[in-house]
Amino acid sequence: MLLDCIEKRFSVRKFLNKPIEQKKINILLEAARLAPSASNKQTWHFVVIKDKEKRKQLADICKGQKFVSEAPITIAVCNTNLDYIMTCGQKAPVIDGAIAAEHIVLQAVELGLGSCWIGAFYHDKMAELINLPQDYEIIGLLPIGYPAVEKGNRDLKSIEEVVSCDSF
Repeated sequence: MLLDCIEKRFSVRKFLNKPIEQKKINILLEAARLAPSASNKQTWHFVVIKDKEKRKQLADICKGQKFVSEAPITIAVCNTNLDYIMTCGQKAPVIDGAIAAEHIVLQAVELGLGSCWIGAFYHDKMAELINLPQDYEIIGLLPIGYPAVEKGNRDLKSIEEVVSCDSF
């Protein structure tokens, strides 16, 4: 059941020194490709960073988060067409990219991998590292690998605290 996968997911910040099989990387990317997008625009592009020298630079780019450099891969979730605003006022490509990233995150759990959404990074430095075209923006980074730690307890709000019916 998908809920089991969601319950197993946690933000992994310590990875085993073990490469990820290319078949698993392909499955992660296929999960992202299949994600829904507003008006089916599919404005995303995913950059898989495997190169050891580029990965070393990620710690500084990610504001000193050394674990990002230690993951065997990091996927940069990028989007274009950023001027596309949905009727609700939200930037569609940013939301679409976040949905695709979550597909990657959940698929990773299913494959025995772990990840952590990174939003604390210097966009200009990351853009330079991956040669990002000017009409794209990086909305998040996903370091991915085999977890070297077990999931701990999280203090989550109860369902009653986060759900209302018919009215807030």
